[in-house]
Amino acid sequence: MTLSPLYEPQSGVLTVQYEPNEQTVLLENPPRFTWIPAQLEHDRYVLQIATSEAFTSDETQTVQPIPYNLYTPDNVFKPGTYYWRYALLQENGEQTAWSRVRRFEVPADLPETPLPSRTTRYAVTSSGHPRLWLQPDEIDAFRSRLTTDPSCCGFDIFFEKSVKPWMERDFIPEPLHYPGNKRVAKLWRQMYMDTQEALYAVRHLAVAGKLRNDAQILDRAKAWLLHICTWDINGTTSRDYNDEASFRTAGAIAWGYDWLYDQLSEEERRHVRHVLLARTRQIAQHVIEHSKIHHVPFDSHAVRSLSSVLVPCCIVLLQEEPEVQEWLDYTLEYYACLYSPWGGADGGWAEGPMYWTTGMAFVTEAMNLLKKFTGINFYERPFFAKTGDFPLYAFSPDTLRASFGDQSTLGDPVSLKTGFNIRQFAGVTGNGLYQWYFERVRETDTDSEMKFYNYGWWDFRFDDMVYRHDYPQVEAVAPTDANIQSVKWFRDIDWVAFHSNMADPERHIMLLTKSSKYGSVSHSHGDQNGFLLHAYGEPLAIESGYYVAFNSTMHMNWRRQTRSTNNILIDGLGQYAEKDKVLNMAANGFVEVAEQRKGYGYSRSNATAAYKEYVPYLDRYVRELYFFGTYVVVVDHIDLAQAGSIDWLFQTLYELQISGQTFKVQGRKADMDGRFVYCSSGELELSQHQSFTDIDPSEIEGLPPQFHLKATTKAARSHRIATLLVPIKHGEPKYVSYFMDDQGFDVHIYFTEDGVTHRVEVPKAY
Repeated sequence: MTLSPLYEPQSGVLTVQYEPNEQTVLLENPPRFTWIPAQLEHDRYVLQIATSEAFTSDETQTVQPIPYNLYTPDNVFKPGTYYWRYALLQENGEQTAWSRVRRFEVPADLPETPLPSRTTRYAVTSSGHPRLWLQPDEIDAFRSRLTTDPSCCGFDIFFEKSVKPWMERDFIPEPLHYPGNKRVAKLWRQMYMDTQEALYAVRHLAVAGKLRNDAQILDRAKAWLLHICTWDINGTTSRDYNDEASFRTAGAIAWGYDWLYDQLSEEERRHVRHVLLARTRQIAQHVIEHSKIHHVPFDSHAVRSLSSVLVPCCIVLLQEEPEVQEWLDYTLEYYACLYSPWGGADGGWAEGPMYWTTGMAFVTEAMNLLKKFTGINFYERPFFAKTGDFPLYAFSPDTLRASFGDQSTLGDPVSLKTGFNIRQFAGVTGNGLYQWYFERVRETDTDSEMKFYNYGWWDFRFDDMVYRHDYPQVEAVAPTDANIQSVKWFRDIDWVAFHSNMADPERHIMLLTKSSKYGSVSHSHGDQNGFLLHAYGEPLAIESGYYVAFNSTMHMNWRRQTRSTNNILIDGLGQYAEKDKVLNMAANGFVEVAEQRKGYGYSRSNATAAYKEYVPYLDRYVRELYFFGTYVVVVDHIDLAQAGSIDWLFQTLYELQISGQTFKVQGRKADMDGRFVYCSSGELELSQHQSFTDIDPSEIEGLPPQFHLKATTKAARSHRIATLLVPIKHGEPKYVSYFMDDQGFDVHIYFTEDGVTHRVEVPKAY
C-alpha cells in the first residue's frame, strides 16, 4: 500500500526545531521530541524510537496518538544511540509516510525527568477540595498547628495585613472600558491593580476562613467571589481586552471556587464553575489555537498564562468539566518539553531579570501546585536546578540599573519578588547562595512593597506563608572567590557576567555584557555587544531611559533602541528593534568565548547580524572585554564593505566631564575615568547630550536627565577602538597608566595599576 506523503516544513528562527538530532547534546533523560506540524489543525501523530535505522519491531517503541508536535516519554532511556521518526495520523485511520529519520545519542548519568503518560498522570489526584496549595488531608494538620502557634508560618502577619482589610473593604467595581476602547497605559495598569486586589480579597479570605474555620470570614469571601462572577466574561476583564486583568480574574475565581467549595450551594457551584470554565477557555483557546506556542514558543504572555491561569483553573475543574483535562495535559507537556523558551540548562532568561522575576513567580507557583496535586516534580529539570544563578550573577542584589531588557523596576533596588523567587530555589536546591541573595534583598529593598510592580503582582505575606509551610529554612552562604565564578557565561542566552567582591556592596564591581541569539525579540532590546558597569555601589554605565509603559514612546523609540545602550552606531544606525519578530530574532549576536584567564576575565562577542537590517555593508563587529578586577578595557573591531563612521556610545546618570580623548563620570559613591587609548582612524570627536530623542515629553515630565556620550570616528572601512574604563571609589584616588608598542601588525597596549601590568593586543586595521 502506498502511503500519503508527509509534509515536513523547514524550521525557522521563531519555530520549534526538529530535535533531537545528530547535533543535539541531551541535558536530561528521556530526550524531548519536537517537530514542525505536518498540518495546521487537527494534527495527530505516531512516533517511533528505535535502536537501529531498520526500526524492526523488537527494537522499536511506537507511541500513538500524540496530539501535538511535541512529546516527552514516560520512560528513561539506556545510554546509547537511537533513531526516531514520525508520521501524521489521518482522519481515515491511516498514517502518512514516515518522516526523515534522525539520530541522537543518550549519554550516561543525565538527570532523569520522564513525564507520566496521559493515562496515568492524574492517578494520585484528589477529587475533593481544596486542591490549590493545601490538599484536603493537610487542612486539619495546619489548623492544629495554628491552635498552638498562631504565628506558625507567618500566618498571624498574613491574617493581620492581608486578610482583615478585605473584611471591611467595599467590593471593587467591574473595571470600565477605555475611552473609545483605545488602551491608555494608566487605565490598563489600574485595571490589573483592581483585579489583583480582587484576587487578594477572594484568595486570602477563603484560605484564612477555611484554616480558622471562621464562618464570618468565609461568608465575606463567598460574597467577594459571587460579586466577581457578575463581571462580564467578554467585557473589560476578558483576555482580548486586557489579558493581565483576565489572568487575575480567572485566578481569583479558581481560588474561590476551590477553597469555598463547601460553602457554595449546588446552584452557586454551577454558576461559578460556568464563569470559571468560560474564562479558562478564553485563555486556552488563545494559547493553543491562536498563539500556538507549541509551534512558535516566543510569546511571553501566552507562556505565562499557562502558569497563572491554566494550571490553577484546570486543577480545580479537573474531573468536573471534561474539556479542561486536554488543556492541563497540554500545559504539562509544554512544561516538560519546551519550557523555558527563554533559556536552557544554564538557567538564563533572555528577556532579562524583570521578566525572569515575573515568569518564575508564576511558574514556581504552578510547579508547587502541580507537585502537590499530581506528584509531578518539574523542579528536577536542569533549567530549574540552575536558574537561580541568573539573578545571582546578572542582577546582583546591591546593583542598580545593571541589567538588560525591559524593567518596570528600572532605577529601583532589586525587586523584593526577585528575592522571594530565588529563595524558592534555595528551598528546592538547598543552595545557600540563593538564600544569601534573598536575605540581602530583604535588607536593601525596604520600601517598595506597595509599588505597582510588587503590590500589583504579588502579596509577599501570602507567598511567605506558603513557602514556610512547604519548604525548609536554608542557611545563607555569602559569595566568596571559592564559590562564585568570576566570569559567568550563560551559554543558553549568551550573557556574560564579571564580578569581583560580590559579597561586599562597597567594593563590588560588576561588568555585564550580552550578545544573544534572541536578538531584540519580546522584552529584549537592540543591545547585542552592549555592556553595563556597576562599581562601589554606583551605576556607572547604564542602559538609559525610564520605564513608562510597554509600547510607550520611551519604550519603543528609546529604551529598545541601540542609541540607549553602551554600544556603537554605524553611520548613525543601530540594530533592528521594531515589531517584526522575524527581524527581531535575525538581529542577533553570539558570544565567541568567555573565560577566566591568568589575571583577568575575558569575553569576545559578535553582533554583526544585529546591524544587518540597517547596515547591510557591515562585514564584522566584534567586541572584546577585558575585566582586570578593578578596571575594564573594551576593544571594538568593526569592518565595513564601504567607508563609514562609528559613534561609540556611553550612557550614565551624571553629566560627563570631557577633555580631549577622555571622559569622566562623577557619581555619588564612585567616579569613573574613561579614556580612548587607541583609535585606528585617528582621534574621536567627543560630545554629550541629555535628551531622549523622539519621546513624548509628557512621559518623562519631572524625571531627572541622563547623559549620553557620543564619540565619533573619521570615516574608514575598518575601525579598531580600545577604551579604558577605571571605576574609582570615593576617598581612594587611583589611576591606571598605559603605553603602546605599535611596531608590526598589531598594537600592544600595556596597562599598569599598582605595579601590576597587563597587555592587550589589538590587530591593526588595514
